[in-house]
Amino acid sequence: MVAMAAPIETPVLSVDIWKNLGEFRLQVKHEFEAGFTVVFGPSGAGKSTLLDCIAGLMEPDTGKIKFGRDTFFNRQQDISLPPQRRRIGYVFQSLALFPHLSVDDNVGYGLNRMGESARRQEIRRLSAAFHIEHLGERKPGELSGGEKQRVALARSLVTQPGSLLLDEPLTGLDAGLRRSILQDLRAWNEQRRIPILYVTHNREEVEAIGERLVTLENGRLSSSGVPHAVLDAPRTVALAQAAGFENLLPAWVLQHREAEGVMRVALRDGGELEIPLSSAEPGEQVVVAIRAGDILLASEEPHGLSARNVCKGTVESLEERGTLMILRVRAGATYQVHVTPGAVRSLQLVAGKHVWLVVKTHSCQLVTPP
Repeated sequence: MVAMAAPIETPVLSVDIWKNLGEFRLQVKHEFEAGFTVVFGPSGAGKSTLLDCIAGLMEPDTGKIKFGRDTFFNRQQDISLPPQRRRIGYVFQSLALFPHLSVDDNVGYGLNRMGESARRQEIRRLSAAFHIEHLGERKPGELSGGEKQRVALARSLVTQPGSLLLDEPLTGLDAGLRRSILQDLRAWNEQRRIPILYVTHNREEVEAIGERLVTLENGRLSSSGVPHAVLDAPRTVALAQAAGFENLLPAWVLQHREAEGVMRVALRDGGELEIPLSSAEPGEQVVVAIRAGDILLASEEPHGLSARNVCKGTVESLEERGTLMILRVRAGATYQVHVTPGAVRSLQLVAGKHVWLVVKTHSCQLVTPP
């Protein structure tokens, strides 16, 4: 009988900290497993502060941070390892490449204690993984934005860190370049499966990574789970804005219809909507969040639809933004609606034209007022 090898245990990055920064307080308790965890939330939520505490660049007031059996920080035990002893890779939004060093020397900066032959081998390995091997002699000032991001990632990973922190590393790059770099990073981590915390405001990046997501608001983790499930059902106005809900409509609950699984709300600026049933009571103040791309337009009153929300309105304005047309339509409340230029032409949409808005019940999300 052949004995089976025990599976290799992947360490978990365990965080349970509290940090007082005057008017702002960070209080986070979570276990970050191997693979990608996106840390998502509005500006000022504490995302960068969380990463700085994990990396050892900022010290929490209380709590503990552990990686597997290793303790990085424990206030009660008076343990606080310096950043260089935590084996954490950290890529900042600013990238912080050394302008006077070549690409190869930037990538190999953390390997100075290694023999020259082994050092060169590691630099080649990471440079190949991120497709920058042809840039070895160039300086950062000679690189494109995407090339700089690849160099920064390779430099953070060449020392084989136990975990990786990425603070909006792909800001300013176009969607295609972001996808390409993320594919390389994902391929690298499939072989190592270390915990990667990825801070971003970009929903496309969230969907491209697609493993786990935690939302941070006012210094606290407010939700976690599969990215699309969390972002499609935000709990607060701030998170709805960050998740791309353009329409945030103040309202109050009129009535529950339990048998139908819905309830009616009256919008503060006029009109009513049917939305999914929730625990909000009649008379309670709420906010209804709707994505602009989830609203359909009709030039004639539609009939025989499964969608329960059909509202007559008037086009107030149109704005062309790339391949998108952004309309403001007044139908009691004012809605933002996204359509294609082709739809504008076929429906002959102009300012002042009467239209009908069509909104599915489950496109309406109830969020907590600010």
